[in-house]
Amino acid sequence: MEALRQDDPRRFGRFTALARFDEGASAVRYVARDLASGESALITAARPELAAVPVFSRRFQAEARTAERLAGGWVAPSLDPGDTAETPADEAEPLWTAAGYVPALPLAEAISIAGPLPERALRILGAGIAEILSRVHAAGSVLQGLAPGTVLLAADGPRLTAFGPLGAAASAEARPGGQLSVRLGYLTPEQIEGKEVSAASDLFVLGLLLAYAATGTTPFTEGPAEEATRRIAEDEPELDAVPEELRELIANCLAKDPDQRPTAGTVAAELALEGAAGLARGGWLPEPLAAAVADQEARVLALEVPEEGEATAEAEETDAPPAPEDARPADPRTLREPEDARTAPEPEDSRPVDAPALGKPADVAAPSGDADPGNGDIGEDRGTTRFLNTGPRPPQNDRPTTQLALPHELTAPRAPDALPAAPPAQPAAPLALPAGPVAPQQPGHTHGGPAPYPAAALPAGPAGPGGPGGGPMVSLPLPPAPAPAPDPAASRRTLLTIAAAAVGGLIVGGGSVAALGSGGTAEATDDKPAPKPRRTLPGQAPEPRWIYAHPASESSPLTTALWQDKLLVVTSESQASAVDLRTGKRLWQRADGAKGQAALAAGADLVFVASPTEFLWLSPKNGKVVHRVRYTEAFEDLPGLTVGRLAGSSGPVIWFTGSHTVVEKAPKPKKGKKRGKDKEVVEAYFFAYDIVQRKELWRTSVPAGRDPGTPAFRVVAERSADVLVRQDAASLTAAEVKKAKGKGSVRSFDQKTGKLLWAKQYGAASLEAATTGDEDGALYAAVGQDLQAFEADSTKPLWRVEGSEDSWFGTPLIAGPLIHTTERSRLVGAVERESGRLVWRRSTEVPGTGPAPSLTLSGSEKTLIAADAVQVTVFAAADGERLWKFQDIGSADPKGETVRASYRALAFGETVVVQRDRSFYAFPVA
Repeated sequence: MEALRQDDPRRFGRFTALARFDEGASAVRYVARDLASGESALITAARPELAAVPVFSRRFQAEARTAERLAGGWVAPSLDPGDTAETPADEAEPLWTAAGYVPALPLAEAISIAGPLPERALRILGAGIAEILSRVHAAGSVLQGLAPGTVLLAADGPRLTAFGPLGAAASAEARPGGQLSVRLGYLTPEQIEGKEVSAASDLFVLGLLLAYAATGTTPFTEGPAEEATRRIAEDEPELDAVPEELRELIANCLAKDPDQRPTAGTVAAELALEGAAGLARGGWLPEPLAAAVADQEARVLALEVPEEGEATAEAEETDAPPAPEDARPADPRTLREPEDARTAPEPEDSRPVDAPALGKPADVAAPSGDADPGNGDIGEDRGTTRFLNTGPRPPQNDRPTTQLALPHELTAPRAPDALPAAPPAQPAAPLALPAGPVAPQQPGHTHGGPAPYPAAALPAGPAGPGGPGGGPMVSLPLPPAPAPAPDPAASRRTLLTIAAAAVGGLIVGGGSVAALGSGGTAEATDDKPAPKPRRTLPGQAPEPRWIYAHPASESSPLTTALWQDKLLVVTSESQASAVDLRTGKRLWQRADGAKGQAALAAGADLVFVASPTEFLWLSPKNGKVVHRVRYTEAFEDLPGLTVGRLAGSSGPVIWFTGSHTVVEKAPKPKKGKKRGKDKEVVEAYFFAYDIVQRKELWRTSVPAGRDPGTPAFRVVAERSADVLVRQDAASLTAAEVKKAKGKGSVRSFDQKTGKLLWAKQYGAASLEAATTGDEDGALYAAVGQDLQAFEADSTKPLWRVEGSEDSWFGTPLIAGPLIHTTERSRLVGAVERESGRLVWRRSTEVPGTGPAPSLTLSGSEKTLIAADAVQVTVFAAADGERLWKFQDIGSADPKGETVRASYRALAFGETVVVQRDRSFYAFPVA
């Protein structure tokens, strides 16, 4: 961390830059603050010379969009940038993103401070990263962004800050003609063979990352550098120093055959069945790392807004100590190999040399067609495979990767009295900050690199204060970004070179060039035996029976419902459509059902849909309209009737509200007085309607709701003689809210006539309190932080269940003798319906708080499904055993809309259909 330089920007939208945070291969990061709100942020600003390259610009923006999709859990959410200044016409548009500041240490720096992580910390680290990988892979994408510098260790768990090749790049360089050279810091066996990367490639790199975190080195470093690619492709990893309990799992991740590697969900479940967040509760970092994170946070808070130009020249003139000889970078070169010749190796020293490729150049995945150098299309350089010498003497790293390379002291034998090596030269003087408390020295520090965390300066990465990894970084995922169609007239190809370099010691070696952004599965080119079946572990979501994606060309779903356990009926702004529940294939779509409400079964052979203007009865086979009842015809005495959402249904009967406007004549004036004006008045009604007989059963007048006037009702219980109804607080008029004095009420309507029987309040249950009831006359409502049962007719309290602190209950779900509960604190449980005795309570292990998860029971009532905005968590209904979790990131298209929709579950038989926006997954359940 250092002072701002003279040419650094001072403003990023609503944020004011305070200091340079660090420099990466493709961007500079700044600590910034919104002076109005005091909100701290990390700004990631692309290097101007790279931002001018079209392919880089597209991918940088794709990272920002994908970061928003993945936000939550172990991915930091992006911040609103505020108003941005206009860019002069003769200047390139700046590329930058903002994310909330999270105090954290890069993994490489943490290892240098405290040595290898203990087993529990390894489990939390691996489970957290695997949970993110699971979300990425669920959308058919590949991450390609793991490295010791892209993984951060925060006080509450790990964070991932790179989601693709650009984010994990060891170097990035703009070339003439719109070319972009990017060098990666990892390699997998399939990349060495010239095959396409897949989700399994991410698992190989995760295995390397965990081995590095467990030992301080990597499992393929022993031996001559010239054989690095062969060791990765052929040798078994050296895992003797890995904790025995984790050795088998990491070895499975490092399997040469991608088909033999576990899935991300399997890894997450085996490392932490209760989830990384659950295992990390109460703290997870060793004491030196926890102190380093806390100290870093205090120092960032102490930053002050610098004056324009303050200390810039001084920083540049400050003499920095020279770098040690063994850390001096060599001349970097990334060469294009002629098609008719191999690049000759450099002299046998510690500079990078070209590695012999194990696969043919033709085997390397590459975009088809010629790329246009003018528009930044992606091509490949097949002759840039490079690796670092890993012999007994310290490596002299390639210049672009020097700051990310693993310090020699981490792997080389150390003399008993050897002192830590001096830090490399700094590009500028460190930013002067108030001194913090001195961290205690750790006598057991024997892993080289920087000494235990110094309190007199901000924490630095292995390369020193100026190097990458000096602290928390903004989360910028990078999915594959589609390149424009190539120009047939182009005479040159734009190159995006991806070569191997030693990044943080993750892999010391090189191999073939990989295709940037490949999201497909590698295809086998040789005959191999059938892969062994993967183990199914608790916590791992089962394979879905089918997956259905609602077409991107159509508007997003408005409502979804199951019809007779045969169809999934989806309505949208443009139409209603049906999906076969056996196959996940769309059967039909019907424009008449546009904006319709949830489909219901009208007898055994018709699908009922309520549209804004009419009731429709559709054929389940082809969606053809069999019957149509327009509101103007069915309720002709109520001209202009607006039908609200359905309040509930039972068998053939539906309940709903509606309203229309009438003109109320002014009263006849008294003699000598002027006649007043007529006024429009909204009249509202509560209806019961039989959708089999297609006739109205009754209607009863109810007070009009908030403008536009239709009250929103919800049936909370159906009994033999009456139905109990609550009105949504948002539809209450201001006068009704004032009269209620903060308390909600329940109304009873006669089943046969619709007559209002009574309206009652229950204890201190608020207007917004979640409420439900049963057929036996009990009502269950959230009261403050607790859940309370009442006699519906007398309002007598029956029992109370205490909730968690600073939380409240959502709508409970009645299931036989139990009531399943859900809380804002993400706790799900079960209590006895008769007594309120707690049977079990479990957490979904979703970090943070939010709306209480919605609950669904499987057809057998043996499985409880909890769905919220972050994930779906599945429990055994009887005892609360956590069975599995599921997450996805919605559309994999980098240019697609950001997915913010919550998950929803619809159950039938032995299947639960999980929906998130346009994506539907059918999972088997008990």
